[in-house]
Amino acid sequence: MTTAVDHGHEGLRLDELPVRPIHRKLVVLVGIGLFFDLYELFLAGTVTGVLKQQLHLSTFQLSGILASAFAGQFLGALVIGRLSDVFGRRRMFLVNIALYSGFTLLGAFSPNVMFLMATRFLAGLGIGAEMTVSDTYLSEVVPPQVRGRMIAIAYTIGFLAVPSVGFLAKWLVPLEPLGFDGWRWLFVIGGLGAALVFVARREMPESPHWLARKQQRAPSAPFSAIMRPPHRPRTALFSAVMILEVFGYYGFGTLAVLVLDHKGFTVVTSLAYLAVTYLGYPLGSLVAIPLMERFERKHLLMASAALMAVFGLIFGFGTTAAVIMISGGLYTMASNVFSDALHAYLPESFPTTVRGTAAGATYSLSKLSTAILPFVLLPLLDRPNGPGLVFTVITAAMVTLIVLVAAWGPVTGRRALDAE
Repeated sequence: MTTAVDHGHEGLRLDELPVRPIHRKLVVLVGIGLFFDLYELFLAGTVTGVLKQQLHLSTFQLSGILASAFAGQFLGALVIGRLSDVFGRRRMFLVNIALYSGFTLLGAFSPNVMFLMATRFLAGLGIGAEMTVSDTYLSEVVPPQVRGRMIAIAYTIGFLAVPSVGFLAKWLVPLEPLGFDGWRWLFVIGGLGAALVFVARREMPESPHWLARKQQRAPSAPFSAIMRPPHRPRTALFSAVMILEVFGYYGFGTLAVLVLDHKGFTVVTSLAYLAVTYLGYPLGSLVAIPLMERFERKHLLMASAALMAVFGLIFGFGTTAAVIMISGGLYTMASNVFSDALHAYLPESFPTTVRGTAAGATYSLSKLSTAILPFVLLPLLDRPNGPGLVFTVITAAMVTLIVLVAAWGPVTGRRALDAE
């Protein structure tokens, strides 16, 4: 039987181990969990046009539905990220996936707008924690020489969900299988799929790095540690980065259908264009796999953010179907190179004792920012050349992010996780 001491020694030796089959298995298990998390994340944004029509929603109500999910994600990332330092990564994996599976399924049966908002908020508690716990876990269970590539592979599996949502929405939205609205079936599929992942994840081992710290009676530091030297400067940097990145990343995913609607395309046509555009998400993550170990995370993050700014402006000011789909596809590809680099970069920048807490706290700010985002960007769509104005604001946010990372971003590369 493997003891805690054995796990502790394994954690200390982990950075010198070669890649083993168990590493690949864990990457796949995390990737499948990310699949349903990203399915949920992009679900509300994908069906906004349909919800607006079928539930006769005002702009304020539509913003409320979008914001409620992200408000839940803010709390989930903050609280469950912290709890993963205290109680372990594996246990929090099970808690978060149970939350978003159960409440997404319940949301499919929403009788009114308020019920839907409540279930989206509660599902958001689990959705918000999935990525931060996944990033922390993978950074601790795979050797540093392949850490970036393995994280990119997990997210490539996960981001297959995004075009899946797009194509499923295009297929199901016009239908009423068994007399049940098509958009409700999208919620059922997500909830049941996540439930299957819960069962599979029960066999995942705990992070050996976390077990090693626990054996040394130092599994976690106080929450306030990330606000004090030496961690405070990086906490401040990544807090700013997480607030700004949502303009580029979630601004597109959440508002793309509505942007196309303002350009004069029908809901069904918009969903078709969006499904094609969404292919860029897994393709971008696939492109990131060889890039992650070839380039320093900091530089890859800056370059991909710059590409997002360029393609976003083209998408925002474009008028023809060809320009919209090509620029949208290139935008989503660039955004997922950016995303994969950021998901490796953040946990590498903090030691094990505060990794879950720091990742959760800074990542949670992205959710708070995204909860506010619809109220900031949606009104801009109603102005003359609204789509162009929206992507001008997004570009300004991404340029600010690039400047901050260039000035204060650490160099991490393939360092051992707790290297000074």
